[in-house]
Amino acid sequence: MYNILTLNEISSYGTDKFDKTKYSISKDCENPDAVMVRSAAMHDTEFGSNLLAIARAGAGVNNIPVEKCADIGICVFNTPGANANAVKELVIAGLLISSRKVADAIDWAKTLKGNGADVGKMVEKGKSAFGGPEIMGKTLGVDGLGAIGVLVANAALSLGMNVVGYDPYLSVKAALGLNPRCKTVNDIKELYAVSDYITIHVPFNPETKGFINDETIALMKDGVRILNFSRAELVDSDSVIKALESGKAAAYVVDFPTDEIIGVKNVIAIPHLGASTPESEDNCAVMAAQELIDYIENGNIINSVNLPDAEMNATGTKVCVIHKNVPDVISQLTTVFGKAKINIENMLNKSKKDYSYTLIDAAGSVTDDIINNIAAVDGVIRVRAIK
Repeated sequence: MYNILTLNEISSYGTDKFDKTKYSISKDCENPDAVMVRSAAMHDTEFGSNLLAIARAGAGVNNIPVEKCADIGICVFNTPGANANAVKELVIAGLLISSRKVADAIDWAKTLKGNGADVGKMVEKGKSAFGGPEIMGKTLGVDGLGAIGVLVANAALSLGMNVVGYDPYLSVKAALGLNPRCKTVNDIKELYAVSDYITIHVPFNPETKGFINDETIALMKDGVRILNFSRAELVDSDSVIKALESGKAAAYVVDFPTDEIIGVKNVIAIPHLGASTPESEDNCAVMAAQELIDYIENGNIINSVNLPDAEMNATGTKVCVIHKNVPDVISQLTTVFGKAKINIENMLNKSKKDYSYTLIDAAGSVTDDIINNIAAVDGVIRVRAIK
């Protein structure tokens, strides 16, 4: 029986994917085999020896110590694309409310309560303060053409916008899903120069922290409207506030309010609603559960953020080895099987930065001694056998 710990409320659509004859789902088990999490902070968590994997029901994994997990052989998954439509819809709403000052207008309309028959006249007199341009015919720059970025680009084209996209790591899958009317550029400066609106869909890491700053904003069109539905830290708060005060930027829509930007004129701060739909939560939970099941039962990795993706069928015992991406490990692994007189029917090795994952289809009985000999190979982090 495998124990699955849930650190947040996880949709039953996901937890119901687990075969209850094999898995126990709990909010308080002490030494779980896997964890399902949404937003709970795990950086101070002590990980038990049984823990094989953590599945984040969402895209961002900044609440998980990803590198630490890789160092001790814990595979971390996320669920890319599962909440993409929910975020896309809110981005489209952000485009509209950044232009038409709808949020300010609604707040103002509430102040008219109590004026009886005069409300109509007051509306007509005051509405001019909330005018703004249509998005049709304007240019949207989409920085990051992953699952969300592609959906946003395609939707904006359907609304009559011109779309320019930038992504130096554009995947084949994303490229195939992108409407061919979306122009892609190889230099982000080209996107900055032509965009009336810029929406950010890039991951947060040390390299992207504060990449929207004084220097990059200076390259943008005057009156640009910036939308951030990725992470607050991607945009330098002081820089965007200065841009709004000077008129360089007309609006900043952000789904991650911070103390610095709340209440600033022309900032529209949304309380992290991007993926807050029941459909999104169900989709993320289902994907997370499927990832864990496939990894626990078959050793296959799909959508890992710290280990390489790897899938292989096996006819015998499948031996799964997480190891450092260094020379000579593979030869030492095959030597262990050779000395044990066990034939290797098939083998797959994949690498991701400093880490590798090797799957071996072994013909014959893989004993505890063989597993221990593999674990003793220099560079091996974790090994397990699936029969």
